[in-house]
Amino acid sequence: MAEKSGKAFDFKLFRRLITYTNPYRVTFYFVGFSAIVLSFLSIVNPNLLKQTIDKTIMPKNDELLVYFICLMIGVLILEVVTQFLFIYFANWLGQQVIRDIRVKLFGHMLGFKKQYYDQSAVGRLVTRAVSDIETIASIFSQGLFMIISDLLKMIAVLGYMLYQSWQLTVLVFIVLPLILYATRVFQKKMKAAFEEVRTQVSNLNSFVQERITGMKIVQLFTREETEYDNFKEINEKHKKGWIKTVWYNSIFFPIAEMSSSITIGLIVWFGGLKAAQVDGMTLGLVVEFIQLSQILFRPLRQIADKFNTLQMGMVAANRVFAVLDTDSKIEDNGELVLDNVKGKINLDNVVFSYIEGEQVLKGVSLAVNEGETIAIVGATGAGKSTIINLLSRFYEIDSGTISIDDKNIENIQLRSLREHIAVVLQDVFLFADTILNNITLSNSDISEEQVQKAAKEIGIHDFIMSLPGGYHYNVKERGAMLSSGQRQLLSFLRAFVTNPGVLILDEATSSIDSHSEQLIQDATNKITQGRTSIVIAHRLATIKNADKIIVMDQGTIVEEGNHNELLKITDGYYRNLYEVQFAEV
Repeated sequence: MAEKSGKAFDFKLFRRLITYTNPYRVTFYFVGFSAIVLSFLSIVNPNLLKQTIDKTIMPKNDELLVYFICLMIGVLILEVVTQFLFIYFANWLGQQVIRDIRVKLFGHMLGFKKQYYDQSAVGRLVTRAVSDIETIASIFSQGLFMIISDLLKMIAVLGYMLYQSWQLTVLVFIVLPLILYATRVFQKKMKAAFEEVRTQVSNLNSFVQERITGMKIVQLFTREETEYDNFKEINEKHKKGWIKTVWYNSIFFPIAEMSSSITIGLIVWFGGLKAAQVDGMTLGLVVEFIQLSQILFRPLRQIADKFNTLQMGMVAANRVFAVLDTDSKIEDNGELVLDNVKGKINLDNVVFSYIEGEQVLKGVSLAVNEGETIAIVGATGAGKSTIINLLSRFYEIDSGTISIDDKNIENIQLRSLREHIAVVLQDVFLFADTILNNITLSNSDISEEQVQKAAKEIGIHDFIMSLPGGYHYNVKERGAMLSSGQRQLLSFLRAFVTNPGVLILDEATSSIDSHSEQLIQDATNKITQGRTSIVIAHRLATIKNADKIIVMDQGTIVEEGNHNELLKITDGYYRNLYEVQFAEV
């Protein structure tokens, strides 16, 4: 994990960030070269101004005046062109870097264990992947190279000032320590302030995302006023975080402006007295030093502001790298590739805990024969859904083994394993896309004709064609334009069209109407023939015809057999469940 640093600037983090510029070294060096050129040009025009005053204005040499004006125009044009190239390619480099980091971050997040998402706020992850990474771009566009350019300008100006007049330079140095000290304090304070700002931005994003997603619950339970008050409280913390940065800026920039004005006053006072003396300083030198002091202090004032930008980018980079450094992946070291899955499944003494020390499965052993349909029933929290999560390797088991076709699933390539298992969940997730893309998930190997054929077999083709655009109908975010039963049917079709070796139905009929349930039942009877199927259900009527019914309670298998066999067990768990559901009123 990336560590949170209390230093004003984390060089270790900075070096890591700079490695992302390696593919763009030519651009990186060009931007650096442009910064050097700009630092040189910053002292050319003051020098030309000095010569113009001393050699043309004071002696009243009109011809030479035109020459120097043309020179200054030429230098100005060169400076403008160099500045344009510098700014453009610094921003270009920043965008290339954040594109690479964002792609790497998203790819890394795709491989996280389900447990990571169970414990992480979606809003915070969205902040990391979007706004935090966008802030990193400012390191290159407005921070790093701008600071380097300003520092080079200051070094060039100071060196030139010493060369021209050590006396006037000493006057500048009298005020310089004050602004340098103020800048240093400002940097440290702003780093802490920006860390707080980014934390509050994450909290704000997370809160808004969750409330918008759960707006139906908020309104159903009339929690509008409560959530509004909660939002105001979080927003107030966000405001206070930003106010801190405003406060520090309000103190620093007047100090910087005052220091600059004092310096100009000293130069005018001392230089003016010297210029009035015979063989003293020239008027051109005094004017040149006034301009040079402005060039010196302007970057010094701005460098603090740019350092703010750099600090915000570094804080954002620290947060992004913390996600990149998170080791929460299922180990995919398997070398076996499943070809033709027959569907023989075995669980041997499987122990599993979501939280260490709190076992959810307590030594479960289960054998499913090829082509067999088994049902798993039990109270909520008995461990039913956990079994299918482990079968797809969304979590790692504590001990025991799980195998498919006598092959330990840990030895099978993760992608190959999941390609042969299709799951229909109770909570259906649909993307804001067309029905076709939600079914195929943009898999080019599945054609629209195959989808339509599968839909006809299930009996939902007519329902899809009744929608505007048919298979190209956009269901909007999370399938909001469809009923829960329609969403469930589409998820069933999504599983069916992949022709899986193992089919899992996790409470697939618990939230749909009778008509949709009948469609699901008909389709289930059709596609489970010759295919291993695992059905998890509360409605016992849907599993009467299962080859085997597994009854679970508190992480263990308490009964096992077909429907008729389990009903014969006096005071049995399954029999009690059945009698409760079908008792005559």
